[in-house]
Amino acid sequence: MAISRGFVNICSDRLPATRDFYVGLLGFEIAYDSDWFVQLGDADSGVTIGIIARDHELVPEDVRGAFGGSYITIVVDDVEPVYTLAKRFGVTIVEEPRDLFYGQRRMLITDPNGFLVDVSSPTAPPPTSP
Repeated sequence: MAISRGFVNICSDRLPATRDFYVGLLGFEIAYDSDWFVQLGDADSGVTIGIIARDHELVPEDVRGAFGGSYITIVVDDVEPVYTLAKRFGVTIVEEPRDLFYGQRRMLITDPNGFLVDVSSPTAPPPTSP
């Protein structure tokens, strides 16, 4: 078996606001845009995010509820400009940027659905495996 790609689909009651959040704050480009599904991408990194209407028939009814136990991480060159934009756009900031023990600077925000987004940038080379 060969995996050709994978990406997260965020269930949303606010497709346009969620699309605009990821495009305006993090620089994603719109690859597909409809009234039930939006696909965003970044050509340089190959990262893709899907946003699907929470009540669409393709989303099983028993998983249409609130988020829990997961978040998305977006690694950028520098967290600080994203933090500045997040404040300007009135994004909910869960945790302001701070340096972490494993060599990254991270901030936590929520998208328009309340989904937790970790925006990080490297501050040191990644540790090597033994």
